[in-house]
Amino acid sequence: MIRLEELTKRFQQVIAVNDVSLKVAAGEIYGFLGPNGAGKTTTIKMLAGIMRPTSGRILIDGLDLEKHPIEVKQRVGFIPDRPFLYEKLTGLEFMSFMANLYGLNGKGRDKRIQQFLELFELAEWGRELVGSYSHGMKQRLIMSAALLHEPRVFVVDEPLVGLDPKGARLIKRIFSKLKDSSLTVFMSTHTLEIAEELCDRIGIIHKGKLIAEGSYAELQQMAGQEDPRLESIFLHLTGAEAFSTEEIGFIREQN
Repeated sequence: MIRLEELTKRFQQVIAVNDVSLKVAAGEIYGFLGPNGAGKTTTIKMLAGIMRPTSGRILIDGLDLEKHPIEVKQRVGFIPDRPFLYEKLTGLEFMSFMANLYGLNGKGRDKRIQQFLELFELAEWGRELVGSYSHGMKQRLIMSAALLHEPRVFVVDEPLVGLDPKGARLIKRIFSKLKDSSLTVFMSTHTLEIAEELCDRIGIIHKGKLIAEGSYAELQQMAGQEDPRLESIFLHLTGAEAFSTEEIGFIREQN
C-alpha cells in the first residue's frame, strides 16, 4: 500500500532523509520511530505530499505521488504534528468544511459527520466554537476530519502529543478499530508504549537512515537485548546511552 524507494531529502549541505526504502502492507499499522532530528517529520511531510523529495519515489496504492498528486491525496488522511484549525468555526462547521474539501456530498454526509463526532466523543461539543476546545479535543477533531473521506492510508505525526490519559486511551482504542478495518496507518511517535501496543511493524530512523525494521520480536532479536521493553531496544539500536554513575555523580556535585 505504501512504498518508499530510495527516498532522500537534502537541505543545502544537510541530508535530512538519506536513501530510505520501505514497504507497508495494506491494513498494517507501521510505527516510525527515531530520536529528535532523525528525519521522521521530514519523511512524513514528503509522504503527505507537502514536501518534495530531492530524489527517490513515493508510491501509495500503486500510484506515484509525484505523477498523480491529486489521486494520491484523495486516498490519504493526514495529521501533522501541529495541525491548524479554524477556531471561529464550530466543530460541526469545521467537519462540514472538511467534507466540502473532500467533495463529500449526498444524504449520508451529515450522518457520517455525526458518527465521527460520536466516535471521538465530541458530539455534545459539535455546536461549540473550536476555539473553546481543549488541546485534546482539538486533536480528536482534526483526526476525525482526516478520516471523514474514508482514506485508504492514514499518515499521522505524533497522535498522542499533549493528550491526557483519558484522551490517549480513546485514541488507542480508535487505532485498534482502524486496525480491524483494513486501513493502512503510517505513524510517527515518541510514545513507545503506543508503538509497542499497536504497531505490526516498526521502522527506526537515525541521522536520516533507516537503521532497523521489523516486528517487535524481530527488533528485540536484532538488538540482542534481554530487557523486553521497546524503550531499551530503541535506545540500544540508536546508540543512546543512559547516564553513567560518574555522570550522575558529576551532576550531583554541580547541584
